Amino acid sequence: MTLLRSWVASANSGTTDFPLNNLPYGVFDAGAGPRMGVAIGDQILDLAAVDHRLDPELFAHPSWNAVMAAGPKVWAALRARLTELLSDEAHRASVEPHLLPQAGAAMLMPFTVTEYTDFYAGKNHAVNVGTMFRGAENALPPNWLSIPIGYNGRASSVVVSGTPVPRPWGQVKGPDEALPRLAPSARFDLELEMGAIVGQPSTGMVSVAEADAMIFGYVLLNDWSARDIQAWEYQPLGPFQSKATATTISPWIVTTAALEPFRVSTPDRERPLLPYLREPGPMLYDIALEVGLAPEGGAETVISRTNYREMYYSAAQQLAHHTSSGCAMRVGDLLGSGTISGTRPDSRGSLLELSWGGKEPLTLDTGETRTFLQDGDRLTLRGAAEGPGYRIGFGNCAGQILPAADLPAWAKE
Repeated sequence: MTLLRSWVASANSGTTDFPLNNLPYGVFDAGAGPRMGVAIGDQILDLAAVDHRLDPELFAHPSWNAVMAAGPKVWAALRARLTELLSDEAHRASVEPHLLPQAGAAMLMPFTVTEYTDFYAGKNHAVNVGTMFRGAENALPPNWLSIPIGYNGRASSVVVSGTPVPRPWGQVKGPDEALPRLAPSARFDLELEMGAIVGQPSTGMVSVAEADAMIFGYVLLNDWSARDIQAWEYQPLGPFQSKATATTISPWIVTTAALEPFRVSTPDRERPLLPYLREPGPMLYDIALEVGLAPEGGAETVISRTNYREMYYSAAQQLAHHTSSGCAMRVGDLLGSGTISGTRPDSRGSLLELSWGGKEPLTLDTGETRTFLQDGDRLTLRGAAEGPGYRIGFGNCAGQILPAADLPAWAKE
């Protein structure tokens, strides 16, 4: 597929994240309250104000949950109608008055997160972390090549790009392992991930193909992680408070329809998967990803470049596995891919890996070094699928670290 032309000039540049091929969905406030919109070039189209030929109630509330619940036929009809409105000059006079500059709009959460599940499904990341803590021979747990490992996270902690992230307090191991102390995390980290948004419910087990059809779209996702809190709490049940501070997502939902030309296969299996996890076709996407770190008041350094195609398990496999116990999935469920790391040292998706557990400090372009995040640091995740003469981008997924809040006096006694 090549670049689709729009009468919105900024959509045809070839460098914009938001050409007519993309049409991602978000919620914005340009001074008149929250509204549902679609990004086109450097503009936002106010969807409630145009003739989209769909039930107006779908756009009456500032959330994409109702559109998701309406199902794939509505998804396809909306995308086709928007493509027509933004490509045909005959519609320009009626549509152009409802375009607003992205630069003047505040982006809000694009959907209501019903539940949030995070996975540990990138092999390079799992091998790196396992090697650090268990040695290369035992890097992967015995089940890892057979099952997409995950844990249930906190939907209430999911925030939109631009939301500041306070350094968390938590229990960390003290000098005496039996006596922990309460302290701000000293090993606060990022995790470069993709988030898949479930757009249709399930009541029983679904196949990988059915799961793929249930996914409405994708966002960039930063699963902020307090490594020192995690090290104390994770045995025997895994992450809890170490992952509950915040999970940041990008503000635009890029639909599966927009990503269709960029499908790629998961890697060859080192161990045969059980039949319910086998894929009928390519289920990953070729999406280039990067992480920028800017110290407070300083220039940004790109500290990692990798690609979503590095994942071992696709979002469809993760979703199918989630339903295998009979677990019901709901509209608005969010699935975190797990950290996306490549094979090169500069393609690792977390500071835990980039600094190799803090033993190899990372030097920024400013000359400063980092093992883990410092107060004032701003992290920005970016991603785009590259086509001939166009790109399907997600916009930024950014957050700045604030100092830990003061504790109440009774918590210090």
